[in-house]
Amino acid sequence: MQSKLLRGTFILTLGTILSKILGLVYVIPFFQIVGREGTVLYQFSYVPYTIFISIATAGIPLAVSKFISKYNALEEYAVGRKLFKSGLVIMLTTGAAAFLVMYFAAPTFAEMSIGGENANLKNVTTVMRAVSFALIVVPFMSLIRGYFQGHQSMGPSALSQVVEQIVRIVFMLLGAFFVLKALNGTIVTAVSVATFAAFIGAIGGLLVLFWYWYKRKPYLDQLLEQDKGTINISLKDIYKEIIMYSFPFVLVGIANPLFQAIDQFTFSRALVQIGFKEDMAESFFSILNFESHKIVIIPVSLATAFSLTLVPSITKAFVEGDRRSMIHQLNQSFQVLLFLTLPAAIGLSLLAEPVYTVFYQHDITGTEVLRSYAPVAILFSLFSVTAAILQGINEQRFTVLSLLVGLLVKLSLNIPLIEMMETRGAVLATTLGYSAAILINIFVIKKFARYPFRFVWRRSLLIVIFSGLMWAGTEAVYHLLLLFLSPESKVQSVIMIIISAAAGAAIYFYLGVKSGLIRRLFGTKFDRLLTKFKLTGRRRSVEN
Repeated sequence: MQSKLLRGTFILTLGTILSKILGLVYVIPFFQIVGREGTVLYQFSYVPYTIFISIATAGIPLAVSKFISKYNALEEYAVGRKLFKSGLVIMLTTGAAAFLVMYFAAPTFAEMSIGGENANLKNVTTVMRAVSFALIVVPFMSLIRGYFQGHQSMGPSALSQVVEQIVRIVFMLLGAFFVLKALNGTIVTAVSVATFAAFIGAIGGLLVLFWYWYKRKPYLDQLLEQDKGTINISLKDIYKEIIMYSFPFVLVGIANPLFQAIDQFTFSRALVQIGFKEDMAESFFSILNFESHKIVIIPVSLATAFSLTLVPSITKAFVEGDRRSMIHQLNQSFQVLLFLTLPAAIGLSLLAEPVYTVFYQHDITGTEVLRSYAPVAILFSLFSVTAAILQGINEQRFTVLSLLVGLLVKLSLNIPLIEMMETRGAVLATTLGYSAAILINIFVIKKFARYPFRFVWRRSLLIVIFSGLMWAGTEAVYHLLLLFLSPESKVQSVIMIIISAAAGAAIYFYLGVKSGLIRRLFGTKFDRLLTKFKLTGRRRSVEN
């Protein structure tokens, strides 16, 4: 049973990572097709959509899977089927309602984003309406994923995520290219097709789930025949339990989109107030909220996914009152997070110019924004993990407080800081907002889990020193490469990134191994990897 659970978790994690990688890589060809004018329109539509979709689906698969798994363990299979049947109707209803709200409120959202006098108002409205169709399907799909996960079947969720992303990206790129190159259509039409791809992708993911349902239904019906029938729980109680469990995930899921929404509703207007032209202000908004953000989120996804695997063991230790184990798990979570995120954020900031060129084009403004924005990745990761830990110690109510405080700080400071520092002001406001939220989370962890942070502070200092040495070595290699290569060329930028990143990784890995830090953090996983490398090395020496 344990091996099946671990295998399922691995499959789901792999599917999520693949989906995120695909969701990042597409921006390279997409930018080449639609240019900055297209990414501006795309981003204006996607922030409201992300908020809607996060509220509708964040936490639903997890909440449903936990609920069904709980009652399946009691052999009360009919309870899970009852939730599934009524849930499908509710998800379809809420999805349709969310679609109608976003579709008809699109002019209002567009006006809030760029102002009523802007010539782009109609275009932004059109693109927002195109993406809103996906809201009909995605909530419905999330419930089916949760149902399969509750039966310890992670394959359907993983494969549907990957298929959804592939179908969306293929339709987006081919559709935008066809509109612009074959039909000589407008950029607004091309971006509308690109955002409508979210609906097409969702249909693709849904078809995968329907296929799995067709294949698995005989087995699921067989389970239903073995139902004990001793528990009769009302739909009201079922949904109360689902909402209580999913609510913290909703908050964590919409945190980043809400911070982006504040920029969407204030950024361009603040720049216009200090003398920027509207089209220039909107271009800077795209650089910040779409182009740079897509890159910055890379280290966040991987580090957070790795750290969150430790949260279930934190929950178990807290519930059982095993304080020693809980402190050990908390230590591991924070250290793994910093060990992975800190060097990645520093490296991204250092190599901002060639990285931005590879993804988009050579752009001094884009480079400067990415360089200042990259370190914020550490805060994104810390907020996600500390919020998850709060749930692990059953203090998730404070996530509401910390998020509201963070948003209030961002909202209060965003316009004044943008007027003082332009785009960097928005980055600083995000930094201060997330910092405030994280400090509250850390205070709650310290108070309610009675967690001593002294050890983590000391170990964090060591990680900072190693990251600093890595930065010095990487910068030396990078400046040496600048003598022969130019970051204005995509091909030469790729070479610079590979060589510089390899040098930095080698320095960081060497310091981690020599100090014993990697072994302390990753334990047997690292030992197995090291043994594999040694065996491979011995085989090669024998062959030679």
